[in-house]
Amino acid sequence: MNKTLKMWMMAAILICGVSLVGCGNKKTKEQPKEAQEEVTQVKEVVSDTELCNAAVEDYLVNVIGKQYAEAEYCIPCPIIISTDEGNKDDVLIWGDFWVFNYDQSGDTLKTVSGGDHPGLMHLKKTDNGFEVTNFDAVEDGASNMESAKRIFGDNFEVFSELNSNQEKREDIRLRFTADYVKKHNLAVKMVQDYGWPAVALPE
Repeated sequence: MNKTLKMWMMAAILICGVSLVGCGNKKTKEQPKEAQEEVTQVKEVVSDTELCNAAVEDYLVNVIGKQYAEAEYCIPCPIIISTDEGNKDDVLIWGDFWVFNYDQSGDTLKTVSGGDHPGLMHLKKTDNGFEVTNFDAVEDGASNMESAKRIFGDNFEVFSELNSNQEKREDIRLRFTADYVKKHNLAVKMVQDYGWPAVALPE
């Protein structure tokens, strides 16, 4: 009788042990999955292209934008023509780089100053992203066309066509402005250049 009881007790212990081990394995499998989901939610991957664009916009605001009359808001409008990210120590970005300074009046951004700076920006990768190390700007005056052809090279025709298309440039400008307004939660619906009627921003 004692022997039979002992065998039943051992069997019960084994069954309980298997059940506990089974539960333990289940938890072990779920934890890495949960941890992975948390890491995915917290860590947001930003591409080098996005970091380069951010560096270009920062340069337009804090270097070129400050050359103009100050206003409440400085909104960059970099129209990228071509990029070469092959060398992270010298990333090349060709573009028609615009910057606009605005004051807000009611629901309208009124243009105070700004201008166009076409050329080639050189960027270098840093621990915090990218930074503009040099800007080869298209020259003004008599050397304008010659310098533009030299700087843009094979991309000159694309640049020339875009730079001369005021309607397309204005559409791009309004979209950049609308994105800025949304990002900064501004109560703005219109943009107005001096001497011109206000224009509604795209939604």
